[in-house]
Amino acid sequence: MTDRILLAVSHGTSSRTGADAVGLLVEAVRARRGERGQGVAAAFVDVQDPDVPTALYTLGATVPGGPPVVVVPLLLSAGYHVHVDLRDAVDAARAAGGDVALAGALGPDARVVALLARRLAEAGLRADDAVVLAAAGSSDARAVADCEAVGASLSERLGRPVTVAYISAATPRLHDAVAVARQSGRAAVGRSTPEAPAGEGVGAPRVVVASYLLAPGNFADLAAAAGGDVTSAPLLVAGGPVPPELVDVVLDRFAAASS
Repeated sequence: MTDRILLAVSHGTSSRTGADAVGLLVEAVRARRGERGQGVAAAFVDVQDPDVPTALYTLGATVPGGPPVVVVPLLLSAGYHVHVDLRDAVDAARAAGGDVALAGALGPDARVVALLARRLAEAGLRADDAVVLAAAGSSDARAVADCEAVGASLSERLGRPVTVAYISAATPRLHDAVAVARQSGRAAVGRSTPEAPAGEGVGAPRVVVASYLLAPGNFADLAAAAGGDVTSAPLLVAGGPVPPELVDVVLDRFAAASS
């Protein structure tokens, strides 16, 4: 494992802020591995360059005797990009004689859920807030199942229901889920109890959107515009320190695929 190169593959973005945030994650992984003199490179599945086949070729990993490489997706769920795009690139490199392996996606993982909960706490989550988990979305049922698993884990950690919703490609759509959560909160406030007759006391609970997104960018902007009263920051915060949990997950995925 000590000779393997870690190729960190993110989605790619046109957002300078988002690209910088992901770049800081890659640098943090490089710094952690650099203590042992091990290599880290970066590639993208869309928008930015280099793409994965180009990166593998540049590293010399597409010929017999080239350096062994583990492709680690910096993606929160294993959908089309992992199961098709990255798998095809890895299989092509292996067919050419390269020693290339594909690691798992970053989620689901308890450390990612803990980071989600921390971002919610930083956003000021209250005891009576309704929580909607905002995932990017995928047409791949395996990615949707990953997101549902994260939502269930976050619900258990917070001790309250969490609705999982999607910005694109899957349902329920985020803006719809936020609207349903808001209406449900209003209906609950409208019901009377011995302690609080209907319509008296407090207003409807807030709807808080938990951003299950890696970095700032277009999807984070869409999450913030989905109608929630509060929207938590993505896992990587612009200009902020890189969460050590994410570095740990990346390196664990690398280690598991290297064994």
